[in-house]
Amino acid sequence: MDIKVSWAGEAAFIGESGSGHKVVMDGPPEGGGRDLGPRPMEMLLLGTGACSSYDVISILKKSRQDVRACEVGISAERAESEPKVFTRIHIHFKVSGVALKEKQVERAVSLSAEKYCSASIMLGATAEISHDYEIFEAEGTL
Repeated sequence: MDIKVSWAGEAAFIGESGSGHKVVMDGPPEGGGRDLGPRPMEMLLLGTGACSSYDVISILKKSRQDVRACEVGISAERAESEPKVFTRIHIHFKVSGVALKEKQVERAVSLSAEKYCSASIMLGATAEISHDYEIFEAEGTL
């Protein structure tokens, strides 16, 4: 996997993925930035949220669950001194679907956390990571 990050002046950077997608990252005004995009450390959490959501949705679909939506909220704490690594991360899933089985959702979240989500497993080397979930009933069937 190859990416490229180019400085865009002040505290802004443009990241380009190997697949050709671009994202702007920037620092806060007090750090010389113009607040044009997420902070680089926020990008780590955004990637982790997407990675774990992908796993949960994929696992639920493979278990023939009628999943309709998945939203992830992540809260994180960082060390007070440099390097300010993440020390605590909590991932909260809100999964909605039709007649979702709680055991299947629990299994999907656990498998993502323990086996499949390389982003959260990697961050787990420095941070204590916890997960929980809520299940919501969606209207109708496909």
